[in-house]
Amino acid sequence: MSGAFSVLDYIGAGGAAVVAGAINGIAGGGTLVSFPALIAIGVPALPANVTNTVALSPGYLSGSLAARVDLRTQRARIRRLAPFSVIGGLAGALLLEVTPESTFRAAVPWLVLAACALLLAQDRVRGWVLARSMSAIDSGDDAAAGDPPGPTGNAVDTETATASPALCAAVLVASVYGGFFGAGLGIMLLAVLGVFCGDSLVRLNAVKQVVSFLINIVAAVCFAITGHVRWQLVPIMAVAALLGGVVGSRLAQRVNPTLLRRVVVVFGVAVAINFFVS
Repeated sequence: MSGAFSVLDYIGAGGAAVVAGAINGIAGGGTLVSFPALIAIGVPALPANVTNTVALSPGYLSGSLAARVDLRTQRARIRRLAPFSVIGGLAGALLLEVTPESTFRAAVPWLVLAACALLLAQDRVRGWVLARSMSAIDSGDDAAAGDPPGPTGNAVDTETATASPALCAAVLVASVYGGFFGAGLGIMLLAVLGVFCGDSLVRLNAVKQVVSFLINIVAAVCFAITGHVRWQLVPIMAVAALLGGVVGSRLAQRVNPTLLRRVVVVFGVAVAINFFVS
């Protein structure tokens, strides 16, 4: 498609971005709505994925800023993981750029189904991470319980080896996936952090937000340089997604996130089936 969109196309893309932002604010998995919406208005699969990543990346910054209090005592961990997040995100983006459109389109239904599986597993992953963090607290692990105040009364930066080589390698692999497709990335990262870090769910979720932001922003920059982005759609989708995030945060206490995730999964499976038969 050369880039000519109708008013209805812009309304559809913006509406999908609002819904995606709201879903991300409540339960996660908004990409499974905004990505197929772009395809529905005529954007080929690969440019649709690229445009979706660029348009929704500002939302990860707001998530990181919201978690800044829980990041103050994790600077060492962030510094250790940041290079692997950036390298992996860039590698995934470059891999996508050299993948033929036909190959990527053939892979899309499998990627969507994988994202649906991750979304279904989110409650189990969070429950497992929470149980593991509570076990660490019971055993007296200060990193899990929250670092004690230092001499000045401020929280002490966690300078212990909480980002092991195995964790760095796992984050690198997850980052490649994030740069290539990205749906379900947050769940994948939370599971990885839960495996290798004996820490609280809140603190690990804060790290997940920063790592997700780094992966998506470096992928977005790569896509912006190399092409394929449908720039006409990016401004309206970015603003709409941020608006949706605000709406989602206000609805979070009123909407059952598990039920919402199941609805998104059903929609995602329908999208995958449509790709298989089309």
